[in-house]
Amino acid sequence: MSLVRVHNFSVSLDGFGTGEDQQLDAPFGHAGSRLMEWAFETRTFREMGLHGESAGSFGVDEAFASQWGPGIGVEIMGRNKFGPLRGPWEDEEWKGWWGDNPVFHTPVVVLTHHPRPVLEMEGGTIFHFLDADPVSALMQARALAGDLDVRVGGGVSTVRQFLEADLIDHMHIVQVPVVLGRGERLWDGLEGLEQRFEIEATPSPAGVLHLVFTRRAAR
Repeated sequence: MSLVRVHNFSVSLDGFGTGEDQQLDAPFGHAGSRLMEWAFETRTFREMGLHGESAGSFGVDEAFASQWGPGIGVEIMGRNKFGPLRGPWEDEEWKGWWGDNPVFHTPVVVLTHHPRPVLEMEGGTIFHFLDADPVSALMQARALAGDLDVRVGGGVSTVRQFLEADLIDHMHIVQVPVVLGRGERLWDGLEGLEQRFEIEATPSPAGVLHLVFTRRAAR
């Protein structure tokens, strides 16, 4: 069966995966860009057309960042990753943060209590808006992914819900040396999570710590 994976998901030292007060010009709220600055110089992010036009780095951070795409057939994301809007859609003009050709190039399942029609974008990205629990959402995502893996892209509550449901097989968390003090915390309610995973830690010269969680084999 295909794997469920999380990649390049950044959290602060105090466990926040995003700040407070998300706005159109501030996807991570008061955290600004601090949680993702480690990735901006990598080749993977530069090839996405994000944060500069240089070739980008090939070091430790790139080695982890580059695992984001290969083998992925679909992404699952929450409503707040798709956009800053809340409640019923006032209209269907908002098409995400990523422009006409989003970076995904696969189907994307957007979890929302307010479904809307399928949105087809350039480059093969097709947004499906679904009101479903994690188990049902994963079933539909796997149908879209074929034999490829499913990536849970965020935001914080979406990753936490999939962890609570014990649906994640591989997870790459980046611990960033900043203290946000407020926002949405990833680890709340997940006591004993380490018992389900083998965990490896790799420090980066950029100052972040790459944590890789791999599901323990059943005994």
